[in-house]
Amino acid sequence: SELKRSPVDGFSGLVDDDNIYKWEVLVIGSPYTYYDGGFFKAILDFPKEYPQSPPKMKFVSEIWHPNIHTDGIVCISILHEPGDDRWGYEKPEERWLPVHTVETILLSVISMLADPNFESPA
Repeated sequence: SELKRSPVDGFSGLVDDDNIYKWEVLVIGSPYTYYDGGFFKAILDFPKEYPQSPPKMKFVSEIWHPNIHTDGIVCISILHEPGDDRWGYEKPEERWLPVHTVETILLSVISMLADPNFESPA
């Protein structure tokens, strides 16, 4: 209902109309980046515990990026489980917080595409 009232840029639709937890999204490559002009399909898979736990994001379109695994899984701080990082790399406030929305996730991924984190490659 909320998506119908306030559409989110990049939201394509549900992967399966019977499953509200799996969304198809479209990420458009930003100008002046290697991804300029590209259209990249991805899946956001929400856990039943959402928003307490983050969704998983996986690119279905072929894409190469230091923070995206070869299978398409996105490795970005805000999609990591909340709390302390067992490796001590990320601060708790950089990780998932229930205030994040689909829009903030997509904006973070678009920003990541333009500015990779080479200290934390996938």
